[in-house]
Amino acid sequence: MRHQVAGYKLGRSKDERYALRRTLIKQLFEHERIQTTSAKAKAIRSEAEKLITLARNSSKLGDAEKVNARRLAAARLGGTNAEVVKKLFDDIGPRFANRPGGYTRILKLGPREGDAADMVLIELVEE
Repeated sequence: MRHQVAGYKLGRSKDERYALRRTLIKQLFEHERIQTTSAKAKAIRSEAEKLITLARNSSKLGDAEKVNARRLAAARLGGTNAEVVKKLFDDIGPRFANRPGGYTRILKLGPREGDAADMVLIELVEE
C-alpha cells in the first residue's frame, strides 16, 4: 500500500522520472509555457516554484550566497544549463519579486486524441 507517499511515478523508473522532470522544468523556464499531460504538470509544478523562489530570494543575498544559489539551481536542473540558470536568475526571479507565491498556472486543454490523456498548458503567470 502506498499510504501517504508523495509524488507521481509517471510509469517510469526513478532515473527516468528525474530526467523527465528536469527536462520539463528546463523547457518551462526556457519557453515559459509548455503543453503536457496533467500528471506531468502536477509533478513539476512544486519543484519549478521552489526554484523560482530560490532565484527571487537570491537578489537580497551577498555575493557568495548568490553564487551558491545559482550552483544549487544548476545542480537541481542537472547537467550544463548555464543559459537556463541565467534566465531564471536574471529574468524570471526578479519578475516575481513582489509576488508571494503561485508563479505557475495550469490550464486544462481537454483529452489528447491518441490516448485520451488529459492535456494541460502549464505557464508562468504574467504580472
